[in-house]
Amino acid sequence: MLNASEPFFWFAITLIAFAYSAVGHGGASGYLALMTFSNVGTKDSATLALSMNLVVAGVSFLAFHRARHFDWQLAWPFLLGSVPFAFLGGVLKVPGHIHQWVLAAALLYASFWLMFGMSKSGREARELDRRIAVGAGAGIGLLSGVVGVGGGIFLSPLMILARWADAKRAASVAALFILANSAAGLAARTPKNLSVVSDHWPLLVCGFIGAIAGGWIGANRIPNLALRRFLGVVLLAAVAKLIIR
Repeated sequence: MLNASEPFFWFAITLIAFAYSAVGHGGASGYLALMTFSNVGTKDSATLALSMNLVVAGVSFLAFHRARHFDWQLAWPFLLGSVPFAFLGGVLKVPGHIHQWVLAAALLYASFWLMFGMSKSGREARELDRRIAVGAGAGIGLLSGVVGVGGGIFLSPLMILARWADAKRAASVAALFILANSAAGLAARTPKNLSVVSDHWPLLVCGFIGAIAGGWIGANRIPNLALRRFLGVVLLAAVAKLIIR
C-alpha cells in the first residue's frame, strides 16, 4: 500500500496533474485511482481529489486564458446548467455500478473517436445552441456529481465532437467548468471534512507544480490535433479508473 506522505506518491500526483492540466482537466479521476492503492480513506480521497482539482484546473484555466483560447460566450451556458445539478448529483445515491459501466462505454467511444476519427482539421465549426448547452451542462453536472469528478472528461469530448470548439477552446472551457463544480463540491463539505486538506498539503503543491508545466505546454506548444489525441489517452485512463473502482 502506498503512503500518501512519501515522495514517490507526490511524484505520481505531479505526473497526473501534468497530464490532465495539458488538456484543461483537473485530474480527479486520476487522483482517485491512485489513492485507491494508498492509505487515504475513501471519504478523504474524494475531498483531496476535489481540492487538487481546484488547484490544477485553476492553473490550467489561467494558462489557456493567457494564451487567448478562452471564450466566455461558449462557457457560461454550460456553467449555468451544471453547478446546481452537480450539487444534486452529489446528494443522489445511485444503486449498484450500472452507471459506471455506461459512463465507461461512452468515454471509451469518445476516446477512440478523438484519437482516430477526427484526423481532418478542416471540418467547419458549428454555432453553439445555448439552450442545448444549458441542458448538456445540467446532464454533465448531474453525472459528475454522481461519479465524483469535475466533469471535464464529459464536457471536452462533447464540445469537440459536436464541433462547438477546437481542442484548445474546449480545454479552456472545461478547466473553468471543473473549477466551478469542484468549488461547489468542496463548499458542501464541513470544516471537519476539509481538515484532511491541511494534513496532506504537499499534494496540493505537487498538483500546482504539475499544472504549471502541463497547462503551459497544452496552451502553447501542443497542436490541436495532438491535443485531441492526448485527450483521448486521458479519457482511456478515466475509463480504466471507472472499471477498477
